[in-house]
Amino acid sequence: MWQNAQDVYLESRVLSADPTELVCLLYQAATAAVRNARRQLAAGEIAARARSISTACEILIELTGSLDHARGGEISRRLAQLYDYMIRKLIEANFQQRDAPLAEVLGLLSTLAEAWDGLKQQEASQPADGAESPWAKPLPQEPVAGHPSQAWSL
Repeated sequence: MWQNAQDVYLESRVLSADPTELVCLLYQAATAAVRNARRQLAAGEIAARARSISTACEILIELTGSLDHARGGEISRRLAQLYDYMIRKLIEANFQQRDAPLAEVLGLLSTLAEAWDGLKQQEASQPADGAESPWAKPLPQEPVAGHPSQAWSL
């Protein structure tokens, strides 16, 4: 029952998320999968580790596919290379049953997740397109009819 509630909540977040939020959700899921893989490696849970690594790889493939190379330019190309590198490290970790590549990928994913979270917070602090900030409105030059004078006097 608890898992079903979590699934419904996650589905709701995904369906209502903007593109930046979706990327953040993917990074959260990828880091969780790599953390699980590290724990499963230490516990000797081979099948579970392989599933977690596969999940992380699938998320990285999804992130690669979502890149807009026309608008993203050099950053988009470098992210694609980084995602490819992380996928190779995850495969290496799975075949060699080593923690070091998993730790490296987790560090990279965490850094990227922090950057995207910062971008999300920056976007949240800015007014939405078309929404006028009350602070951006010019002050009236003349007193408004029916209101006392806005001038100060001593």
